Amino acid sequence: MSQHFNTDGRLNLEQQRKRAKELLPRLKTQDPHATLSQAQWTIAKQLGFSSWPRLKAHIDAIDFAAQHPDFTASDEARTTHWRCGNDIAHSLQLAGFKGQFRMLTDPLCMGPVRDVPDETFRALRSAFISQAFALDHAETARRVDDEYQQLNALAGADHSVLWCEADAYDQLFLVRTLASLEHAPRKLELIEVGRIAGVERFIGIGQLAPDVLAWLWPQRRLIDDDAVQLARQVWSAYCDNSPVTLAELAHGNHPSLPFLAPALLRQLQELPSQHNGLSLTEQLSLSYIAEAGPVPFGRVFAELMAKREPLPFLGDMMFHALLRPLIDAEQPLLIETGTDQPWPRRPLTLTALGHAVLQGDAYWLDHASDVRWVGGVCLSPRQPHWTLDDQRRPLWRG
Repeated sequence: MSQHFNTDGRLNLEQQRKRAKELLPRLKTQDPHATLSQAQWTIAKQLGFSSWPRLKAHIDAIDFAAQHPDFTASDEARTTHWRCGNDIAHSLQLAGFKGQFRMLTDPLCMGPVRDVPDETFRALRSAFISQAFALDHAETARRVDDEYQQLNALAGADHSVLWCEADAYDQLFLVRTLASLEHAPRKLELIEVGRIAGVERFIGIGQLAPDVLAWLWPQRRLIDDDAVQLARQVWSAYCDNSPVTLAELAHGNHPSLPFLAPALLRQLQELPSQHNGLSLTEQLSLSYIAEAGPVPFGRVFAELMAKREPLPFLGDMMFHALLRPLIDAEQPLLIETGTDQPWPRRPLTLTALGHAVLQGDAYWLDHASDVRWVGGVCLSPRQPHWTLDDQRRPLWRG
């Protein structure tokens, strides 16, 4: 039977009909009375639909969006589209959207995030971003200031639409955006995507075809005051030097922002594990490197995004920055060779300490060199700090 792997959200009805016909003989070997309708139902289930008619309706809707962009992409020049990156800017234009595009590129899932005055906050974030990604500090500061100043104008905007995914990167962007408001503006809308039917592994909106973005457009919804007040609570908790309140919110149910709790739970897993001091990103990376032997840096990232990461939220440069302390420490967990190559090609191998930490025979923060932050929680080597237990609850390690 032909493959059904799909990454951009597009599905072809004729291709799915062909797959159903190819599947039917196999079904008949199990049940001589199997019908084409049963084969179609099986194909629909594989793609995440409850029935063949629902699959067909989904494909028809996307096809209609592609053929009638002026109907589905009926934004106006005064509309501002907000995103935590520029991954859909070009696709929105191709889909027929006419409004302005704005972005906040600050990766709030990394580095120190404190509840301080705006000017101090922007300086804090600029310093972190320029250091973590080896960028010019003055240029970074100008960009961060510009993006946050534009974001601060959101309350008075005519019409704004936030495009978000279900992961921690996007949900923290959403929280930061809404937390800056006193009340929901008259016309602030949200397009929020956790999965796309037919996409085998949904990583992010940026992978979607322009016509799929147009199909998403009618699914936007107004942001209400409940969402704003929840965001203000979460932002305060995320900036706190204790993760206890954040964990309570992460274990809750929040209908006004339904993807928020799972994203917060995943972000909490960037705290050190009580067993070995590794974040989940570090744990997944070391586990794969231990299994695969010397493996290029870029392949480790690809493996996590394609298979191992439960809720993908990192870009490649973010991943590189998160793993550098494991390489550059005085007592490293990883050895990086081939340093004359671009970083994605450099092979990574576990050190003896890396194996010991991975097995739980050593604790990473007893050996680490760098201070690390998860929101407002500071993690200093060889100092008392917060960890996470097996129930994803904070635990103080004295």
